Amino acid sequence: MAATLPLAPDVTSTRLILDMAEVGRVVLSPGRKFTDDEFLDFCQQHKMLRIERNGEGEVILRAPVGSEGGLREFEIAAELRAWARPNGKGVVLASSAGITLPDGSVFSPDACFIPLERWRAIPPNKRETFAPVVPSFVIELRSRTDRMKDLREKMLSYLQNGVELGWLIDPQSRSVSVYRSGQTEPTELDDPECVLGEGPVEGFVLNLKEIYDRV
Repeated sequence: MAATLPLAPDVTSTRLILDMAEVGRVVLSPGRKFTDDEFLDFCQQHKMLRIERNGEGEVILRAPVGSEGGLREFEIAAELRAWARPNGKGVVLASSAGITLPDGSVFSPDACFIPLERWRAIPPNKRETFAPVVPSFVIELRSRTDRMKDLREKMLSYLQNGVELGWLIDPQSRSVSVYRSGQTEPTELDDPECVLGEGPVEGFVLNLKEIYDRV
């Protein structure tokens, strides 16, 4: 997959062509930060890429996940949704939805849970873009091309922005890192059959054996 990208928000005549299938991950540091509208436009122009923005204004581009990774992402979000829907405490977003955190970063968790009162507080027009909201719980699933270093930095960013609980799931090593607000280091779980929710998602159980071996 090749992507043709402008080098900066105010430069349209010079473009960079990247083979994302080979590169996997690219970080752009524009001469000035994208405005929210410019970033939204940039994402819409490159819909086949996974695009995020960190708190420093760097734009992070990644290739789409493979079919198996996409299936796992869907199953995880579906399991969280199945738990959240009956209790009516909040909404669940999947990896195709971006959210804006207080430090200006725009991330797309593979699954996240947002308390209902926070969701209702978002103006309807803001829900149509990258809604300014802090989930109470996030899940990130490592894909084949993701570096653990990058994902761990992302998990810490979630906590710094007010997320209470996060799970970083690595299918390659079949391990889970549990990030909790107020803790400097995650709790590492080695090949657990399931992960038990706590705090904002008390009662949620994710059966990882089923996620890994469903098909």
